[in-house]
Amino acid sequence: MNRIIFLILFLLIFLNACSKDKKEVSLIKESKQDLEMISAYKEAYNALGEGDPYFAAKKFLEAELLFPQSQWAPRSALMASYSYYLQNYYSEALSNLERYLITYPTDDNLVYAHYLIAMCYYETIEDEKRDSDPLIKAREKFNFLVKKYPNTDFALDSKFKLDLIEDILASKEMYIGRHYIKKGKWIAAINRFKTVIEKYDQTIFVEEALHRLVEINYTLGLIEESQKYANVLGYNYLSSEWYKKSYKVFNRDYSFQIRKPIKDKTGVLEKFKKIFD
Repeated sequence: MNRIIFLILFLLIFLNACSKDKKEVSLIKESKQDLEMISAYKEAYNALGEGDPYFAAKKFLEAELLFPQSQWAPRSALMASYSYYLQNYYSEALSNLERYLITYPTDDNLVYAHYLIAMCYYETIEDEKRDSDPLIKAREKFNFLVKKYPNTDFALDSKFKLDLIEDILASKEMYIGRHYIKKGKWIAAINRFKTVIEKYDQTIFVEEALHRLVEINYTLGLIEESQKYANVLGYNYLSSEWYKKSYKVFNRDYSFQIRKPIKDKTGVLEKFKKIFD
């Protein structure tokens, strides 16, 4: 579902919810402040539909301030964060989400906030050469979602994202290990490749890590140790190219393409609209 369709449905759900929630409406007197809140909401929706999420975020925050006691106040805060996210203003989104968690600790939509926090960190993940901080924070938040909300779509998507994050963390170990090989720091390289085998054994990098251990130990003259890793590689990955390389002259110019995480915001949009289902 594209953004335009989502925004139309989103607005219809919002207007429907307002018309059906007779109890709340009966308690609200028609005042200038109420009308301003509704006007701010509509402006925010229109801004999102017109492709101006930054302005939409400001209007959502304005609506929250105008009607702080309403059920729409925490939703406004969430939608402001989502608008920042769409604009790639991740620091603003994160700051607003942290404020939301403090201000509305009992809100029914906490899971959406935690998921969006995880996605903000996830979107800033680069390659294996960059800072690991977004990786670590995204992993912590996705793990939290899996444990706290195990029977939700968020948990399912978090598990998928965690697999990709594990690949990236493993790739960082591989990158550093290869660097140590070039520098002739054999022990440091061995430790990195062993980490991949022990901590990231479900990733795509295990085969190469085993091969590198075969390669290093053979270079150091530790033939028995090298054979041990070759046997493990052959037993588990007999048809692998890395298994074949372990019995050939090692190619030092080998270049391995790192698999990067898939950054598709469509899934975030689909999940976020459920706030108003």
